[in-house]
Amino acid sequence: MLDPVYLLNQIDEIMYFPILIIIMASAGLYFTLRTRGVQIRLFRESLRLILEPSHDENSVSSLQAMLVSTASRVGTGNIIGVSTAICLGGPGAVFWMWLMCIIGASSAFIESTLAQVFKQKDHHGHAYGGPAYYIEHGLNMPKTAALFCIFLIATYAVGFNMLCSFNLQSTFMDYPFYNSTTPIIIGAILAILTAYCLFGGGKRIIKITGTVVPFMGFAYVGVALIIILLNYQNIPAMFSLILKNAFDFQSIFGGVAGSCMVYGIKRGLFSNEAGVGSAPNASASANVSHPAKQGLVQTLSVYIDTLLLCTATALMCLSTGVAPSPIVSGAPYVQMSISTVFGVAGPIFITVAMVLFAFTTLIGNLYYVDNALIFLNGKTMPSKRFMKLFNIAASLIVFVGAIIPMDAAWAMADITMGGMTLINLPVCMLLGKIAFDCLKDYETQKKEGKNPVFKATDVGFSEEELDFWK
Repeated sequence: MLDPVYLLNQIDEIMYFPILIIIMASAGLYFTLRTRGVQIRLFRESLRLILEPSHDENSVSSLQAMLVSTASRVGTGNIIGVSTAICLGGPGAVFWMWLMCIIGASSAFIESTLAQVFKQKDHHGHAYGGPAYYIEHGLNMPKTAALFCIFLIATYAVGFNMLCSFNLQSTFMDYPFYNSTTPIIIGAILAILTAYCLFGGGKRIIKITGTVVPFMGFAYVGVALIIILLNYQNIPAMFSLILKNAFDFQSIFGGVAGSCMVYGIKRGLFSNEAGVGSAPNASASANVSHPAKQGLVQTLSVYIDTLLLCTATALMCLSTGVAPSPIVSGAPYVQMSISTVFGVAGPIFITVAMVLFAFTTLIGNLYYVDNALIFLNGKTMPSKRFMKLFNIAASLIVFVGAIIPMDAAWAMADITMGGMTLINLPVCMLLGKIAFDCLKDYETQKKEGKNPVFKATDVGFSEEELDFWK
């Protein structure tokens, strides 16, 4: 009888090497060349735009839209994902994470700019949109748009939330009370809390965690920095190890699927989601005067996730000298590393951070799912009965995630996310000229000393074709 976990791992390996790695690298390099490195060249402009206020105080600002997408990105992947990549792929995975982050940031610019161009307006005058809308209106492919929504639901309601639940319970593995029933108990508690929030009773919980998580993110980076500085003598050897392992091509090509290159790219994509097609759902809601503005702002979200938070985890662990291995893959490796400086308080800090990150990620993921359900239901919210059943199912999935094997959890997340990316990136390449023209128009207006304002006719559309920009 075929082992389902083995089957999932086989699909995962084939999907990422060679298929997805080629598509992601090709798309990222293509966008980088065509935009002349927009993600690097206009980095200062991106920083300036973050502070630009919305023209309407009742609408979503550029910063708020970025924070929504960042909140979904920042989570267990920044801690557990990085640890898994290093322990299973090797320290060189960190380099490939960095490289794909910089290249992938151009994909983030394109997808978020397209989401802005093709966004729609509801009866309150608020904006909404995402890949499903630029696939439907930009390419006239409603069936492909629907397929993308199905993959998005599978990714965020199933793959990512199962993995998030597993990662959370795994942080308790090194505690004395952990036994075979612990994952069941944690899974049940997490499922009940998720259901409570989904049915409208957890607004206070969401508000508290939404406030605390940004502070926890800063605290996490601060703790990592302290550990790195206290181990400053190991820093040269640490970077040498990362680079040496990253370019050990004999090892890479000896077992590509399990190499540092593939693990770095997979875990980097899982963490920053550049090109996956998730962030554009939030980007479309921003009230900006020009689509390129939100595209530029979204590149920063990718950097915050990977170059800041993922790097904090990687350098913190590697600087301590704790040897990475498959046995300690995941939370144990991070907890062992932090305990070298902070003792028993270190693992407790990681557990608290994971609880907060995981919970906000679970709820944030289901925000994206609502948008996909609305699209599939003819652009209207599904019935209350359907949503009750869906919310119950989503909560049960959270429970299942806590008790499944680690390989199955990661493979499910990788496969569903890969399906989204395989649709979104080729679509972005087909619609790329629109985003390139937007960027050119934006830069032209900036050179003229203007605050860029978008007009559909400036990039080859009639006013009737782009509903929101009339």
